[in-house]
Amino acid sequence: MAAEQVLSNARVVLADRVIDGHVVIRDGLIVEIGKGPAKGEDLEGDFLLPGLVELHTDHMEGHYAPRPGVRWNPLASVQAHDAQVAASGITTVFDALRVGLNDDSGMSNEDFRKLGEAIHVGMESGRLRADHFIHLRCEVAAPDCLEGFAPFQGDSRVRIASLMDHSPGQRQFASIEAYRNYYQKKKRMSDAEFEAFAARRTRESAEFAEPHRDAISARAAEMGIVLASHDDATVEQVADATARGIRIAEFPTSLEAARASREGGMAILMGAPNVVRGGSHSGNVSARDLAAEGLLDILSSDYVPFSLMQAIFAFDDQMELPDVVAMVTRHPAEAAGLTDRGVIEAGKRADLVRVNADMGLPMVRTVWREGRRVI
Repeated sequence: MAAEQVLSNARVVLADRVIDGHVVIRDGLIVEIGKGPAKGEDLEGDFLLPGLVELHTDHMEGHYAPRPGVRWNPLASVQAHDAQVAASGITTVFDALRVGLNDDSGMSNEDFRKLGEAIHVGMESGRLRADHFIHLRCEVAAPDCLEGFAPFQGDSRVRIASLMDHSPGQRQFASIEAYRNYYQKKKRMSDAEFEAFAARRTRESAEFAEPHRDAISARAAEMGIVLASHDDATVEQVADATARGIRIAEFPTSLEAARASREGGMAILMGAPNVVRGGSHSGNVSARDLAAEGLLDILSSDYVPFSLMQAIFAFDDQMELPDVVAMVTRHPAEAAGLTDRGVIEAGKRADLVRVNADMGLPMVRTVWREGRRVI
């Protein structure tokens, strides 16, 4: 890596404006931002954005378990996921690993521990393009939630844990028909099999959800990691989250819950696929509607890494570009406690993305992490 680099002839997206200018990088940090051209690498008028920061992606799991019963090499799975993430302009990613599994999941806690170990190996050996952290998706209604959480205690890469309960009749699946449409079709169950499945999930939630919420909240506080709620639908659920010191409201399913989350001081996160598709696949509140109410802080790619970049330019009819970019860079970095990245500013990490947005669809042309070209 050269000691100094100059990226010139770019539309540089700063925190509050876009300038035609250049950026100077030295030893992995941004040292200067200026207007007009400078001698250096010509970006041909493309946008230059801060590297995207992704707080919640389930995408890696599909690389590790691409077919029922098939398990891929864990490190190869992480590398494949990392390549797609980085090519989408994401330079910091929180890989969501499931903690707490129902007996029909097809995966085990050991599978997710192997992926966690592979993330460490990939980072320590310099094999990964993006900077990877771990987000523990704690399914509090699962009987083995605490068993799955235990091996990650003391893991330095764990920075976020979310509390979720995908039981029928609440949160994402307040409508039992929505639950039926999702799970019965996905698992190809008969009506009788679905009824037994839903009844078991309801019993498990009643028995385990609250004690597991209490235990995970306490352990997260001990570890100093950020807590997130998941799919809050009611004011009461948000009040419980606020009482636990939760800082991020992930995917609130109603306008009522989003408003309560804002009043509780939480950062509100929604899915970029919701923006790109024009609405929630589960029929819940639209991310665009929340943005119109000033109730949207962070976007997550969730299950499609490139949706984060697509959402930036899909929002151009509703918000100014620097404000949209903040939702995928500065705001998620701040929510996760990462103060060294997320904005093009002197002294910050040179995590940068060159993007061409012609033809109505963005194209990532180059990605730098700490000044080193990775794509």
